[in-house]
Amino acid sequence: MSALVLALNPSIDAEWRVDDVIWEEKNNVQFERRWAGGKGINVARWLKHLGGKPKLFLPLGGVTGDELARYIREERISTSIIPLAGPTRVNVIITTGAGRQMRFNPLGPKLTKPEWKIIVERVESRLGQGSLLILSGSLPRGVPLNAYAHLITRARKHGVRTLLDCDGDVLIASIPSRPFLVKPNEHELARWFGRPLRTEKDVVRAARALSEKTRGWVFVSRGAGASLLLNVQEQFQTFARPARVKPRNTVGAGDALLAGVARQIQLGTLPSEWLEHGLSVGTRATQCLPGHVS
Repeated sequence: MSALVLALNPSIDAEWRVDDVIWEEKNNVQFERRWAGGKGINVARWLKHLGGKPKLFLPLGGVTGDELARYIREERISTSIIPLAGPTRVNVIITTGAGRQMRFNPLGPKLTKPEWKIIVERVESRLGQGSLLILSGSLPRGVPLNAYAHLITRARKHGVRTLLDCDGDVLIASIPSRPFLVKPNEHELARWFGRPLRTEKDVVRAARALSEKTRGWVFVSRGAGASLLLNVQEQFQTFARPARVKPRNTVGAGDALLAGVARQIQLGTLPSEWLEHGLSVGTRATQCLPGHVS
């Protein structure tokens, strides 16, 4: 069965290469590269690369929405497009010759209540065809704070396990619906826990608290540090450290990691393999250009 991936706030990512950024002066763009971006799209891209069959749900609008849809068709990712009145956003990444970056992310379109209703109906109509529902990324304007919570509850009624990757108030609102697996990074976990995580014991304490709330799995990604997979009810807890590499890029590494975990869950492997394989795929993503897989 396929993994259903909802990308509520997709974007075109546009990278501008410049020699340097000089304030209050004209900065010449040496070249521009554009691709389909956003956390959910990154997850679907890596899932397909890993041999999975993702079904991507994309709300798109305007000329930029048409452009993004073209990129997705070129990648041959199975996609259900929900038309929007507002145009899809374009995120701008400015990269200097020294490798430093500035990132500018517009808020994106504000969805109407009818548009949100269509998205929910479209996802719910496919729940019987999926083994997993992956909810990844921020919520667009106009979507209720409990949007993910509602979909997690509906997925459970269909026997579909949900993987959740979000932050802040959206994460807080989603936890009572008890997703199968939550993937915060260390910063996101600290925000949910309400205090800094200065040691590994602090990370474990916060992850255990989150697992007790969801009664499920918590995967804490920690960059080059040792990541944690934990489930209080299963009495499972283990750390693993990714391979040491010099990152070429870090954009989308966490999304690739989540795709690696999702694929292993689909294949029915042991949780220890979710951790190891997820870290391996996340590390591979740091060696690719954004929007590429290898």
